[in-house]
Amino acid sequence: MSAKTIHLIRHAQSEHNARVRAVPDEDSVRYDPAMRDAPLTALGHAQAQALADDMAALPEVELVVTSPLTRAIQTMTHAFRAHRAPRVVEHLHREHLDSFCDVGRAPADLSQAFPALSFAHLDNPWWHTDPDDDGPFAREPIQVLERRVQTFADWLAARPETTIAVIGHGTFLRTLTDVTFDNAQRVVIRL
Repeated sequence: MSAKTIHLIRHAQSEHNARVRAVPDEDSVRYDPAMRDAPLTALGHAQAQALADDMAALPEVELVVTSPLTRAIQTMTHAFRAHRAPRVVEHLHREHLDSFCDVGRAPADLSQAFPALSFAHLDNPWWHTDPDDDGPFAREPIQVLERRVQTFADWLAARPETTIAVIGHGTFLRTLTDVTFDNAQRVVIRL
């Protein structure tokens, strides 16, 4: 198997990110159901659009993989607007579910919002659930996240492409790489 180049990109600023920076207590945002599947802010859209020139300069990217969360899809849509690589929605690299912003939407809702992408392969729900969790959402145990990160790394390694771009999330990407990503930051790794 040949070495792979993976361009890891954290989504641009979301409404959740902006609200967390503006309040003294992150829990007030974490438990706000209005933050479910938080989209990009105006700044986030601008950050994602600013990535487009850099991504267009990477013609070797053979596949673009995005999380099914709206902020990642919006970032991918802007950043790869001029790129011809196929796009795949993969739920394995969704964010660690620790906040309402990490609770997804049904595949049918996503299909309506983003008709150029396929969501038919996703379960409903495709995010972490636990019927025994009596909180406002089921928080994903860290060991479940760690197994999912390894499964995603194995999935990438098994792909036939040698250069892949992945648009994902801060905690997931930090667990994968041990690097803390800023919004709209790209880090290149080799598998």
